[in-house]
Amino acid sequence: MHILVLGAGVVGVTTAWFMKQQGYDVTVVDRQSNSGTETSYANGGQISVSHAEPWANPSAPLKVLKWLTRSDAPLLFRPRMDPAQWRWAIAFLRECTSARAAHNIRQIVRLGTYSRERLQALRKEIGIEYDHLEKGILHFYTNPSEFESALKPARIMRELGCDRQVIGAERAVELEPALAPVKHRIAGATYTSEDESGDARQFTQALARKAQEAGVEFLYDTEILGFENTRDRVLGVKVIREGRHQTLRADSYVLSLGSFSAILARKLGLLLNIYPAKGYSITVPVKNEAAAFNVSLTDDEYKLVFSRLGDRIRVAGTAELSGYSRELNLTRCRAIVRRTAELMPEAAHWEQSEFWAGLRPATPSNVPYIGKSHFGNLYLNTGHGTLGWTHSCGSAAALADIVAGRKPDVDFAFTGL
Repeated sequence: MHILVLGAGVVGVTTAWFMKQQGYDVTVVDRQSNSGTETSYANGGQISVSHAEPWANPSAPLKVLKWLTRSDAPLLFRPRMDPAQWRWAIAFLRECTSARAAHNIRQIVRLGTYSRERLQALRKEIGIEYDHLEKGILHFYTNPSEFESALKPARIMRELGCDRQVIGAERAVELEPALAPVKHRIAGATYTSEDESGDARQFTQALARKAQEAGVEFLYDTEILGFENTRDRVLGVKVIREGRHQTLRADSYVLSLGSFSAILARKLGLLLNIYPAKGYSITVPVKNEAAAFNVSLTDDEYKLVFSRLGDRIRVAGTAELSGYSRELNLTRCRAIVRRTAELMPEAAHWEQSEFWAGLRPATPSNVPYIGKSHFGNLYLNTGHGTLGWTHSCGSAAALADIVAGRKPDVDFAFTGL
């Protein structure tokens, strides 16, 4: 079987790898000149099973309303004359009940746990390097009400096997001494020792090289235009490659184009409720090793994640629902710098912050589309939102099983099954 994977981000490349391990011929297509150069380029760097509480939860609607007038808000909704945005927003509100939030946490934790196991097995198997650290993830809270709100989701995660332990400020500083200067401000924390961190772009590009060596073909600098199809099958993918219009053909196809999956799927009459949530990050050189953190951190109140990548610090987060523009909003970038410099002033050369923005493919529930479509030879692996790096290996391994006609080794609501 020949499989054509559309997209060379972390999800597309892991899909290609696991498909190749099944013995399939695999081709990956992407408009960029290398893998991992869009949403995977400078993300938060966490493998965070513990980051499983969806944005859509009972407290979200009031927060979003409160943040509408703040350009530096952690979650910013900018209303547009865009039916896709409003369809997404209405569905998001439906997901904000306690029952739906609990259901979605279960899906996200199960997939995340399975995916982390597959990543660890892959790392052991092929010896891939990407500035990874196995020091856990520590969520800290400087707002007592935010900490109280986190206790129920943390309990649900523990019941599902994600050992997210509730701890106090004293223990938080023992685990990460870089938090000592703000110990008096920490209302509480949680710690998940099995979580990890690492550079998603390094991982994606290293795995792409391994895949290429194994026989996967990568067609970079190739613009995807649409499909040739019948009512129930895809016959080919229309592209522009080296200036020429071509049609690429395969036996089966996998859609892994992040936020752009929804646009392309509409050309087939498929409605994927995916909307871009623009996230921001800063990458900064370490200044003072003693003041810099090593345990990956999450500042839940400000929706920021912190990862140590060798001699660099990556801080990423916030979400802006404002269409497909990747233009930098310097107010939001500076808000990240301001918050991190306030917490750890001597940790990094904050004045040297490198700003970046990427479009995370968000579903209203934060649960991705993985599995079959109603086209017999088109499969979906997309819509992972902020957790594409966390869920990539598990999503890819599960989809490879589905294509092979096997039941995946994870309890998850796959599409088409």
